[in-house]
Amino acid sequence: MVKVLMEFSGFATGVKPKSWYSSPLISDHMRGVNRVMLIGNLGKDPDVQYLEGNIGVAKFSLATTETFKDRTGKLISQTEWHTVVLWRGLAELAEKYLHKGSLVYIEGRLRTRSWEDKEGNKKFATEVVGDNLIMLDKKTESGQGVHHPQEGLEGLNGADGSSITEPSPDLPF
Repeated sequence: MVKVLMEFSGFATGVKPKSWYSSPLISDHMRGVNRVMLIGNLGKDPDVQYLEGNIGVAKFSLATTETFKDRTGKLISQTEWHTVVLWRGLAELAEKYLHKGSLVYIEGRLRTRSWEDKEGNKKFATEVVGDNLIMLDKKTESGQGVHHPQEGLEGLNGADGSSITEPSPDLPF
């Protein structure tokens, strides 16, 4: 059956079916995909700065936690910390509505930047540059999102049960 499918699809003749090379997703010159989708809780209030031209930039840490059972059936939680950067209108929304513990969906791309510290050592930071932000907190009667800083970060423990702490604050903004 595989041989029949290969011959029918053009593999035997070396000709790609038209649907392959006409697809925007697959081509002879395939481009990479840099897409990130995260759902998690803010580790602290967004740090918002305004650059020349009144361009807003918000930066905050986001915790994502995966929970699974190991071979013995024990429930394991693994938390990853991500640095999220939002620009312009999204930065203003973050400043106005997001707080420590807020539950959000962030969609964006990875960006790695480098710099030299005071001792001349080269440092690297990988960040998620957000293109889309959806606030997932439940609404209250007043229309504002529920804000429970401690509740939003409950259960964010390492696999060994130790408490997860904020990422190192010595990264430059």
